[in-house]
Amino acid sequence: MASGHGPDAYERATYYNGITGDDDHPELVYRSDYLTTPFPKPAGRFAHIPVKSVYGTFDTSLNKAWDTVGPLIVDIIVARNIKCTSIDPARFLTHAEPGEGGKGRLGPVVVWIGVEPGSTSPDTAHDVSQAILALLQKNNVKDIVVEWREAVPQWLAGPPLLRHASDRDATHYVRRFLTSLLAVPLTTEDMEDDDSQGTLTLWFLENKTNDGKPSNKVYGLSNCHVLRKDTTVDYSLKGGAARDHVRVCGMRRFQRGLDEITKAVADHVFFANIYAQDIARLQAQENQGPDTTEDLEWNRSKLEDENKAIASLERLHDEATKYWSNIKLQRNIGHVEYAPKIEVDEGSTRYTADWSVFVAAEAKVKGAFEGNVVDLGSKFPAPELTAMFYPVAGGATTFKYPSGRKLKISGCASKEDLAFPADDALLVGKDGNTTDLTVGRYAGLESFTFNAAGVVSRELAIYNSGNKATEVFSAKGDSGSLVWHMRDGKAYIVGQLHSGHNKGGSTSNHVTYCTPGWWLLAEIKKKYKNAIFYPETWPARA
Repeated sequence: MASGHGPDAYERATYYNGITGDDDHPELVYRSDYLTTPFPKPAGRFAHIPVKSVYGTFDTSLNKAWDTVGPLIVDIIVARNIKCTSIDPARFLTHAEPGEGGKGRLGPVVVWIGVEPGSTSPDTAHDVSQAILALLQKNNVKDIVVEWREAVPQWLAGPPLLRHASDRDATHYVRRFLTSLLAVPLTTEDMEDDDSQGTLTLWFLENKTNDGKPSNKVYGLSNCHVLRKDTTVDYSLKGGAARDHVRVCGMRRFQRGLDEITKAVADHVFFANIYAQDIARLQAQENQGPDTTEDLEWNRSKLEDENKAIASLERLHDEATKYWSNIKLQRNIGHVEYAPKIEVDEGSTRYTADWSVFVAAEAKVKGAFEGNVVDLGSKFPAPELTAMFYPVAGGATTFKYPSGRKLKISGCASKEDLAFPADDALLVGKDGNTTDLTVGRYAGLESFTFNAAGVVSRELAIYNSGNKATEVFSAKGDSGSLVWHMRDGKAYIVGQLHSGHNKGGSTSNHVTYCTPGWWLLAEIKKKYKNAIFYPETWPARA
């Protein structure tokens, strides 16, 4: 038997048309104004189904009372055993019809209730809505409509970061923009409008809170100017405050990642076509001997490898597009917890404090977490990269190419290490969001820089280097990158990259500046005194 309170089939199916941008909008179960506000049905030759958008609720009587009435509405829903999925304050804009002027009509404030499909009848929704409306009236909240729709919860945080892949995996290099190894491309909700982005410096464990309680928090470190728009004030997340979400990849970096995958597919298709042509040519030869058979086997094997690579890369592209494209819903990897304002330590060292930390989301980072490891990638072949770390004056290099391309950060160079390096040309590396893996030369002595306000700071300067040709060490977007050097076959922190100098405009940097790592870690210890900077595994739950 049809309910006297429920919508007809047409209204049920089309009432929320437009709010998802496609035909996946929810179905209406009930609305409390069904008697006073009939839903229009299309008529005539050029019938039009109304199109809606969902808006927020601001400066209304409900806003003033929500802290009071919201929990009471929850109590009403729970007491009636409603299979509720959400209670949302909302307003709906019905757009003007094509050809009409104006932006459309903004409807009344709605207490928007989501319920599991098939769980709640219109009659039940009507009864519960009367109790809700009475509660609102009692608290001087007027002109409210209660609407019910069917809604299924779905986690929208996106999949975990990808694991590191071995060289035999065709995706090993192009997947790096979605892995948890160092040089994770970062942006924040606060910085989205500017499409400003930077780079992860390192991960560290809280280990214990400052009052000694066990903690399983994992933090990500970057520059303050990467994670915060206002860098002139100290920021510390307070309980109940809105979180500033940290996202992997800004829009430009994500698109670049997709473009790199597309190019890799095209490269493998190119070679696959060559091998296929050679196979056809060899099969067409009249005089086929042992060499022909070997050549055929070789080309078939290479063609099979190319086809496997193409399939893997296309699968990665599909997954990245499907599961990572939405920056707001799918690329969150944590939220900013602490960001001291950018300032120069004028009373003592004159080093630049430009750092911020975010709490890593366990569901996003844990599965691929390996600690502070640099993926050396495939930008440089192993012999070439090794040669780039040879001192200019010759002699033995301390660089040892690591297994699986994974260079583990083992410690931090001390002030003395940097003042008195083991060789006369301290070569350093970094992996950044923009320029990827580069090699540079530490200046040997600290530089003095002057900001616009005339404040002088001391910085570690890195000059451009290269093997066959000079390559810029850094560019805009590399801020936050960890700078490291090799000693006795192990990698040690030199500093955190934060700025550079060029000749003006969009020209390349000729000097890169970073804050000494030994000082930065000591500053972090003042806030997180039990921090562990060289973790290898995700901590067990406290």
